[in-house]
Amino acid sequence: MLFGLDGVEVGLIIVFLCLFGGILSGFPVAFAIAGSAVISFGIIAALDTSGLLIHQAIDRGSEGYRALLAEGVRPETISIFRYPDLARTEVPVFPQGWEQALDRNVSFIVNRINERVLAGQSIETLLAVLMFVLMGITLERSKIANDLLTTMARVFGPLPGGLAVSIVVVGAFLAASTGIVGATVVTMGLLALPTMLRNNYSPELSTGVIAASGTLGQIIPPSIVIVLLGTLAGDLYSAAQEKRATTAGCTDALTYLGEPAVVSVGTLFQAALLPGILLAGLYAGYALVFAIFNPTKAPPVAMGDSTGNIVTRDEALTWYLGVPAALVGLLIFASTFGIVGSQDTRVQSFSDTGAAASLRTNVGADCQAAMIELHGQTAWDFAVAEQKAIDASGGAQQSRALTEEERAEALAVKVANAAPIGSGLAIGLLLLSLWMTTARGCAPLANPRNLVIGGGGVALALLADAFLLGPLATPGFRLLVLAIPLAMALYGCAHGAKYLSQNELLRVVFPPLVLIVAVLGSILGGITNPTPAAALGAGGAIMLAAFRKLQDEGGTGKVILFSTFALIIMILVGVNFDLRVTQSGAGFQNWAAFFVAQAAYLYAMFGLFYACWVLLRSGVLPPVVRETAKVTSMVFTILIGSQLLNLVVISFGGEHYIQDFLRSFDNEFTVFLIVMLVLFILGFVLDFLEIIYIVIPIVGPVIYGGTMDPKWVTIMIAVNLQTSFLTPPFGFALFYLRGVAPPEVTTGHIYRGIIPFVLIQVAGLALLWLVPSIVTIVPSLIPN
Repeated sequence: MLFGLDGVEVGLIIVFLCLFGGILSGFPVAFAIAGSAVISFGIIAALDTSGLLIHQAIDRGSEGYRALLAEGVRPETISIFRYPDLARTEVPVFPQGWEQALDRNVSFIVNRINERVLAGQSIETLLAVLMFVLMGITLERSKIANDLLTTMARVFGPLPGGLAVSIVVVGAFLAASTGIVGATVVTMGLLALPTMLRNNYSPELSTGVIAASGTLGQIIPPSIVIVLLGTLAGDLYSAAQEKRATTAGCTDALTYLGEPAVVSVGTLFQAALLPGILLAGLYAGYALVFAIFNPTKAPPVAMGDSTGNIVTRDEALTWYLGVPAALVGLLIFASTFGIVGSQDTRVQSFSDTGAAASLRTNVGADCQAAMIELHGQTAWDFAVAEQKAIDASGGAQQSRALTEEERAEALAVKVANAAPIGSGLAIGLLLLSLWMTTARGCAPLANPRNLVIGGGGVALALLADAFLLGPLATPGFRLLVLAIPLAMALYGCAHGAKYLSQNELLRVVFPPLVLIVAVLGSILGGITNPTPAAALGAGGAIMLAAFRKLQDEGGTGKVILFSTFALIIMILVGVNFDLRVTQSGAGFQNWAAFFVAQAAYLYAMFGLFYACWVLLRSGVLPPVVRETAKVTSMVFTILIGSQLLNLVVISFGGEHYIQDFLRSFDNEFTVFLIVMLVLFILGFVLDFLEIIYIVIPIVGPVIYGGTMDPKWVTIMIAVNLQTSFLTPPFGFALFYLRGVAPPEVTTGHIYRGIIPFVLIQVAGLALLWLVPSIVTIVPSLIPN
């Protein structure tokens, strides 16, 4: 053996040294990874051919090995780490020669590239990376970040440490808008760092809060890290649980777990929401505490008066808090007592399939024992009782076509149970009301006549829905009856928009906030998956940037605004009308709605192309497209290079060697703690992309193959990777900030400033470890 080490251990060391040397060589990381794979394979193959690399494998023909099998120990659990005294035999690290390993690697990499990069199920999700990058870079190239920083500084500046708090707020906004760490850190470093230093802020606090807030894009959705990690985690979790189920003697994971072994990117976005908000809150809290104990290093700063009408405290409390809270409370009250609710009268053409037991009970003895161990005896007995009741009633009922009488009876039941006011209309009118109450708070001295007209329209619409419209009203008749009340409400909202535009905070925050809500709301609410939401975000960012550019040039941007309204009209028409006009029986209403929706779609597309033309002629679009192409191509090239490096590790048994080591620990939380420590250390020298595509596929079958919640495991890894961005001396966020910091800010300032935030990150990780419900509560509350 070379240096007294096992041949597989030497191979792993060679791979790591080649990878580390390739990254430090100065070559682009994407090419350095692939090159390190080729070089390390050549070195290992040469050493193996010369007989210097010997792997001591367990002798599977020995008496000790046969005795373990006789005791019922499964072969896959036997390893040199768990049973070090077993007899061993010396074999080369390439048992069938390096030539066959090379042939297998080349064939496999071609198939894997086709699966993961060119085709396959994950390519649709990976397309979200492209559009989220485009969304982030578009917003970063516009002046939206500058406006946010200026406005938030005016809001929080008078507080102790207020500028630092405003940095955290803007960092969270940009994280939810871009998901790109480098762009956020560089933008805030250029815009905020000089301002903080001019106002006597400590260089340590200034650089620390900028670098830490910039990394929130790693965890706050829509995060590119979660998109990439989620596509990988979904495959690893599904395969690991299938293997776990078959090992337990069950046919599949659905039988063993009682639920599908699936974890989606959308679910991970839901799981990441609270941890991201938690970390942002910890950052802001530290800034406030630091300012209290060090007032000279984080003084209050008056950044100038904001534009708009002067609003007293009582007026602000009334219109910004009191009246909105009363309206929301009224809606909740009406929903509780059935005044507001569903008016859905759709009746299925087929009967429901009979209920099934909570667990499958027609399994073998081994699978039954494993399921009882996993779910508990009580859950198993309950499932057995359920199955007996189903069998006693004649077995599971198959779905069948309902007769006309049965459908009429079901329709009558739904009509009788329908609420007087539809929940969709009530929520829409609530949003319009909140718009007008906020507008009233922005201009309390203005004539309220127009807003009163809008409020009257809201009240008339509710009364019309309750007394003139029933659940069986057609969409066309409903629109006809509600036309005048809705016109009155929109009239009030249109005048309210003039008052809202006078408030600088709302004028700056509202557009990106709407974009964030549209993107994240569609994902977190389970309406769509991340790829269409990313397309919506990219298109919205382009239109938002074009609108801002037209305003800077003295234009009105009405085309962009009307395109936004056209998109809203298209969505509302699609929700309320059946646009499947090619089916038989499509009436005049549906045809009219189809043409309205088609016209709205065409105008919205025209607005998007017009926005692209505005950005093109102003010189904004070309660099955005180039930067998007660079970032996206880097991600996919790293993906390909990482796959090649993984194949090298697999070819000489390195993957199984590491997995056997991890499985030698009986406690899966101990295994996960070891993995987290390794990821934290690797974060000193590797970017998150290398860690995701090189390390996670190796350790994933182990950490995703146990009882731990895959959402919690994935978010813990994501937060850990975020910490790696901050950790000296190789934290990438620190390098980004060093590149744009003024000369008086030294590297020592940056390193000292980031240490408290690294400790906050570790405390946040510990909190997520101790209270996993912080991660799991949102996905459990939102249907997927």
